[in-house]
Amino acid sequence: EKNDQTPVNELALIGFPVADLFGEKIKDFDLIILDRYSNQSVLPRVYFENMVRYVRNGGALLMAVGPDFSRREGLFYSALGQLSPAKPDGQLIEQAFRPAVTPDGLKHPVTRGLPGASASPPAWSEWYRQVEAVALRGTSVMSGADDKPLLVLSREGKGRVGLLLSDQMYLWARNYDGGGPHLDLLRRLAHWLMKEPDLEEEALRAASHGHDILIERQTLKPEAGVVTLTAPSGQTRQVALAQAEPGLSRATVRVEEPGLYKLADSVLTALVNVGAENPREFQDVVSTTEKLRPLAEASGGSVRRLDVAGGLVVPRLAALRESPSYAGPDFIAIHRNGASVVKSIGVSPLAIGLLGLLALLGSVLAAWIREGWRKA
Repeated sequence: EKNDQTPVNELALIGFPVADLFGEKIKDFDLIILDRYSNQSVLPRVYFENMVRYVRNGGALLMAVGPDFSRREGLFYSALGQLSPAKPDGQLIEQAFRPAVTPDGLKHPVTRGLPGASASPPAWSEWYRQVEAVALRGTSVMSGADDKPLLVLSREGKGRVGLLLSDQMYLWARNYDGGGPHLDLLRRLAHWLMKEPDLEEEALRAASHGHDILIERQTLKPEAGVVTLTAPSGQTRQVALAQAEPGLSRATVRVEEPGLYKLADSVLTALVNVGAENPREFQDVVSTTEKLRPLAEASGGSVRRLDVAGGLVVPRLAALRESPSYAGPDFIAIHRNGASVVKSIGVSPLAIGLLGLLALLGSVLAAWIREGWRKA
């Protein structure tokens, strides 16, 4: 809009690479931010359509809008209106209001626990302008004047969209009347849009500390529900979670069996390892004859497989005296060390003839005498 009569040949400006950025390279963006941008034909329609495809294919878009959003040149009336989670109703609110976290926002990781949010009213400065709009989809995590949506988050295809319906964030950044948590809010918002795992609104996490498993369920639902814990042996148990914060429930479970545990509810699953992460007995668990071969051959033995090419091959057994080797291509041997030699075997009966008869009569007589003494 500026015209300072500078001759064109004296200008040293480099043209903004619109076609390059919003054409071929748009897929390389982590996050696109449109801050109070209005459709003034700077970007052709085709580039807005590229942004729509970029978001639906997994990209991230943040729109911080001002009064132009309600007008015909606003972003809602461009191709980006397909992605907008709220529709402007043509009204602009220009009065003092204090941004507040909604009930859903108290559970959402982007706005949960913002400094000053727990006070009534929130302990941060007022804003003075807001675009009045009706939420179409997604989650309204902050509200403004008359509880109208102020910050709305939504998922579009594989990507995510954030819509801030005010251009007054700068008041917090300039510490006007005490300011507000703009850094925390914008940092979390940007990371949520770029799919930071710790900021997922629906998540099931688990961590092990010794033999204790800490289970954490993040959700916007009224209750977290029950989690099924499956041990490495296949045994299962049901674990009830208790609310620790709005939208965040936890439980601690004591386990004894080391290994990989699986946690699952009706929607999500998670894995956690208990014990050594890489125990030696589970390293290189491949059947091999090479580990014991040096030890066996040092003592004259050998190590070989019985199952060869899908068939059973049993080597011939032999007995050898002193020898440098006790194995061959088709046999294995037992070392005969001569520790014992059997010369002969003899058999002698224990009781036979007259001596056996006398022994039997003697035992009967002894029993009769003993019984007689007991009756006397």
